[in-house]
Amino acid sequence: MGLKERRERERKERKRQILAAARSLLFSEGLQATSVNKIANSAELGVGTIYFYFAGKEEIFAALQEEGIELLHDKIKKKLERVKRPEDRLKTIARVYVDFSRENKDYFDIINYFLSSPGVLFSENLKGQIDQRGNRVISLLVNAVEAGIASGDFREVDARKFAMMFWAALHGLILFKKLKTTMLRGEDYHALVSYSVDYLVNSLNRD
Repeated sequence: MGLKERRERERKERKRQILAAARSLLFSEGLQATSVNKIANSAELGVGTIYFYFAGKEEIFAALQEEGIELLHDKIKKKLERVKRPEDRLKTIARVYVDFSRENKDYFDIINYFLSSPGVLFSENLKGQIDQRGNRVISLLVNAVEAGIASGDFREVDARKFAMMFWAALHGLILFKKLKTTMLRGEDYHALVSYSVDYLVNSLNRD
């Protein structure tokens, strides 16, 4: 391995250490109580090293959110490679997101943390970066809806608005799982998710 490759690997490992420490502190102490000093101590790195890679804690948390969204996007895109029918593509996206919330719980929790925390403020630049990543995921839904409209399988709708509604409903259904010992007691959670997704997809059908 050459010097350039070794330095790149070391750089990635340092960033991984920083993000792992920040992720842990975010959930144990919350955003406001988490400082760069605490992240440095948890990662066993100097404060100067943290600032070498990130401008501050907001940039670190934005990186965590972007990382999770990018992972989700790649998982969806890979699953869609062999799925052709627009209806099946929508259902595949839903299934991947539900699986992601379980298999990559840390990243899902990061995404949800910032969605449900209105007090969290990012700079306009960081917001733009995060939104750009998020729009890549939404675009996969929009493309599936537009393909169904073009093929005549779906009725005419505002594809982006439907995609946003579909995603919001899906995200809410995932959070609904927390009520399995109360409101959902005795209910088959996965059957409820399937019913809801089928209902939304069927609402697009011309028939």
